[in-house]
Amino acid sequence: MTTKDHETTPLLEVRGLSKEFPVGHFLNPKKVHAVEDASFAVKRGQVVALVGESGSGKTTTLRMIARLIPVTRGEIFFKGTNVVKSEPRQASLDYRRQVQYIFQDPFASLNAVHTIEHHLARPLIIHKKAFGRQEVHEHVCDLLETVELKPADVIASRYPHQLSGGQRQRVAIARALAVDPELILADEPISMLDVSIRMGVLNLIHRLKEERGISFIYITHDLASARYIGDDIIVMYASHMVEGGSSDAIMSQSTHPYTKLLLSAVPDPRASLRTDKNGKARGEVPSLIDPPPGCPFAARCPYVKPVCRKVMPAPVTVAENHWVRCHLLAGK
Repeated sequence: MTTKDHETTPLLEVRGLSKEFPVGHFLNPKKVHAVEDASFAVKRGQVVALVGESGSGKTTTLRMIARLIPVTRGEIFFKGTNVVKSEPRQASLDYRRQVQYIFQDPFASLNAVHTIEHHLARPLIIHKKAFGRQEVHEHVCDLLETVELKPADVIASRYPHQLSGGQRQRVAIARALAVDPELILADEPISMLDVSIRMGVLNLIHRLKEERGISFIYITHDLASARYIGDDIIVMYASHMVEGGSSDAIMSQSTHPYTKLLLSAVPDPRASLRTDKNGKARGEVPSLIDPPPGCPFAARCPYVKPVCRKVMPAPVTVAENHWVRCHLLAGK
């Protein structure tokens, strides 16, 4: 690959990614359609935010990319290589080094019986990033200082229960950084933290992107944090990606009724970020076991048309780096 190809090829590209979980018993087998036809790309040094309510398929998408669960259909290209075909059963050690995962619950992701130094030393040793006790310890302290946990020697000797939630999440970030990853998958990394310390973690992610060129896929329910940290935003609803584009485009020129519904909950005084008085959504999220035909948001959409209940809308480009799946745009 030439230097020019290296710069233009996305670091990660997902094409038609789908995941189905079998449920029920052998006499009445059924499937949960957790993710349907997810497609997007992540450039080098970019933060892509996946936004949507619980059950929309955000975490399942992330876990397929991390190769923690198998893919039902679709392709995952990392630096131009289809990892689903090249590593059908389990991701290689090299892929796991380059693609790291930060879990939502910082306490559950750390072993309570081991010190912080143990958690950070293991990836250094496994991936041969440091050799000998002294060198490993120095690397551990450097990692802790990178995520602004000081004094590093004191923090390294502590156990997870001796740290606050924000400190534990910074340890989880440091562990991800230990192996020099190119892509970090952050699964709602601030949702279990106090509001007062969330901004510090978001600023740390932004600094790592700017200083180290690390790409991030950032999952959240909160469009406000997605706008703050994300270069691009993709909105998911009921296992489908319904709208995507640059952060500014999604926040100021949202088109899909569901995106407008999410924006109406964002504390922002600007009227342009709110749905109009008649744009209230009612109803329930459709079943993921027996999904109805057509647009998944049809049952709740205040602008629903007969075609919406029959045909899934295709992606429509509404502006540069801004697309939407909605029949309201199909005829324009």
